[in-house]
Amino acid sequence: MGQISVEKNAGGIEGLCVITPTVHGDSRGYFVETYSQRDMEEAGLNITFVQDNQSGSSKGVLRGLHFQKQYPQTKLVRVIKGRVFDVAVDLRSGSSTYGKWFGIELSEENKKQFLIPKGFAHGFFVLSDMAEFCYKCDDFYHPNDEGGLAWNDPEIGITWPGLQGEYNGTASAEGYTLDGQPIILSEKDQKWSGISSLKK
Repeated sequence: MGQISVEKNAGGIEGLCVITPTVHGDSRGYFVETYSQRDMEEAGLNITFVQDNQSGSSKGVLRGLHFQKQYPQTKLVRVIKGRVFDVAVDLRSGSSTYGKWFGIELSEENKKQFLIPKGFAHGFFVLSDMAEFCYKCDDFYHPNDEGGLAWNDPEIGITWPGLQGEYNGTASAEGYTLDGQPIILSEKDQKWSGISSLKK
């Protein structure tokens, strides 16, 4: 019997899946299968993952929006500590939902996982004091292959929960806050352009 339930085409975007595992709990705590290739294949998700990654981030950190240019990856993401708002943006050429985004809260409590196919930009925003973020990839890391989009591009229009601030025409974090504290982005993530820069 499978240990997961799968919501396919999340947010009306083909390929995005929200996966909820079965949690077995009692007075001692809980047990959960965080990944089963058999269950994934029974759900019609035939993916070979080759690398696991983990990162830690403090509250107000926003990472993204990132994608791979020549070696696109399918990612299966989850949070093992804290809470994040995780976002995928469809960048697949010819897709009927090109430019559309979908976001979901991932947390240590809900234990949900988010499957993001090749051809999407991805980012997340840390809502808790600290978050530990884990993800599987179906291709290895390739240096110098990262592309990106402005996390606050009004053409995409992502609604980041709890975020205060107004768009000033760039991806700069200046003036944006979460619970009264400045949000934190890498220098690189404050220099990406909007989605219109990708259109030809």
